[in-house]
Amino acid sequence: MSTQILLMTAELLGGLAFFLYGMSTLSGGLESMAGGALERTLKKVTANQFMSFLLGAGITIAIQSSSAMTVMLVGLVNSGIVNFADTFGLIMGSNVGTTLTAWLLSLAGISGDNFFLTLLKPMTFAPILAFVGIIMRMVSDKDRKKNFGTILIGFAILMTGMEFMSDSMSSVQDMKGFSGLLTAFSSPFIALIISMIFTGIIQSSAATIGIVQALALTGSISYKMAIPLVLGANIGTCITALISSFGTNRNAKRVVAMHIYVNVIGSVICLILLYIIGAVNPGLINSTVSMIGVAIIHTLFNALNTVILIPFRKAVIHLCELTVKKEDDKTHTVFLDERLFNNTPLAISECRRLTVEMSECTKTSLLNSINLISSYNSELADRIRSDEKLIDKYEDKLSGYLVRLSNNDLTEKDSRTVARMIHSIGDFERIGDHALNICKVAEEIHSKGIHFSEQATLEIKTITDAVIEILNMSFDSFVNDDYKLASHVEPLEQVIDKLKGVLKERHVSRLQNGECTIELGFVFTDLLTNYERVSDHCSNIALYTMQLKNDITDSHKYLHNLKHSQTGAFVEDYNMYEKKYLLD
Repeated sequence: MSTQILLMTAELLGGLAFFLYGMSTLSGGLESMAGGALERTLKKVTANQFMSFLLGAGITIAIQSSSAMTVMLVGLVNSGIVNFADTFGLIMGSNVGTTLTAWLLSLAGISGDNFFLTLLKPMTFAPILAFVGIIMRMVSDKDRKKNFGTILIGFAILMTGMEFMSDSMSSVQDMKGFSGLLTAFSSPFIALIISMIFTGIIQSSAATIGIVQALALTGSISYKMAIPLVLGANIGTCITALISSFGTNRNAKRVVAMHIYVNVIGSVICLILLYIIGAVNPGLINSTVSMIGVAIIHTLFNALNTVILIPFRKAVIHLCELTVKKEDDKTHTVFLDERLFNNTPLAISECRRLTVEMSECTKTSLLNSINLISSYNSELADRIRSDEKLIDKYEDKLSGYLVRLSNNDLTEKDSRTVARMIHSIGDFERIGDHALNICKVAEEIHSKGIHFSEQATLEIKTITDAVIEILNMSFDSFVNDDYKLASHVEPLEQVIDKLKGVLKERHVSRLQNGECTIELGFVFTDLLTNYERVSDHCSNIALYTMQLKNDITDSHKYLHNLKHSQTGAFVEDYNMYEKKYLLD
């Protein structure tokens, strides 16, 4: 008997391993086909709860992973792109969408010798799907076809795992001790707790539901046992969302609280109904459940839960706000979930979103520091210091993640995108440093009561205007992937370099003539140096954008040839900017 138990356990664990790996592969393939479209679609969500419900269900059905959906929601809410209150419909829709897996798994319970029924059995079509998927992965040179092959392989592995679990359960019903196991499930509350803990450990409600369906094949479990097991799986899957919320802001944590509350509240209501029905008509809940019956329970629970809770949406939102109390609104976290790492397109899309956030923060910080030169404000100076620390956080989180991501199997386009982000975040971070340096220059001017001469003020305004233009142009080209706009940056950078040289010469002349003090000279020189270095980093950012479109392998050689060309668009732009920022 011990040998039989060992073999059964090995087959069950092997089946569970195949199931989890197949689900991961299937979800990864589906997400890869969607790429960044998933996040772009979620960003368009509105306060219309019906549309949000359909969107949540649709995306979860498309990627077969409510966990990935939750991770994306936490990230988008953490960044302020999606409002916390608008996630209610998305979460409810995702809960319903994830039940499709149970219906697919119920195919394993099909019985009969009819030809068409035989075709629907997993062990008939799973090997065929796996073979087709392998061929597509081997011979196709297009990413979309390879991803489709991955989907077929993942689905085949998943169904094979389900078949293994079903086979392991087919022999367990005759074993001693099996009845004792079922006795533990006879208490709905205990069954719910066991299912919840197990799902939390393996982080897959689909796998738990799959095991319940495998148990249903034995004909030994009733609706009284199956219902709390399904409810526990729905609560246990919230552990993924809970882990994803570590290090996020309060609104992102409230998304997780909502995910937990809607499942717990729905489960409590269903347990109460189960006890009531059991008291009124015990024969109904004690009848044997089938695999399809488990799928019906899963879908019906989430559908009814949605209908019940929709009228109390505001109350649920308020409960989440009370649970996760308000904190300092200035707190901003940089959230990058590790679970996205193995899905390259989705990971790149998330990194891209955060890099754009970083660029916007950097740009704002530099513009604020420039404003301090003419109009000092201590609160604005504090904000610049805070932004500089945040920019460092972005650089720290993104750089390590992107370097690791670059070791994945990337397409040529993805490789260029990752390389561009790695280089650009370094330049964004350095511009943030220069914003802080300019802030310190402004503080020195304010604290010492320094005043530039009328001529020096006009000169500073001229180069400041040029720096603001190159900043806007390079950052806009990065955000919009506009290589044409990026091509206009380098000529302006050359004009700023020339401006700096001319202004330093004029400054030396004023010193020699006694028109300027040494103290003013240090401040003036520091400001020019920071301006010139900002323009250098803007030039780098523009070059990385141009590399996306053009085959530029040696950037230094490219810039050298560009600067020394005597004809073409570069010269035209240079002459235009030189005239625009002509010194009096």
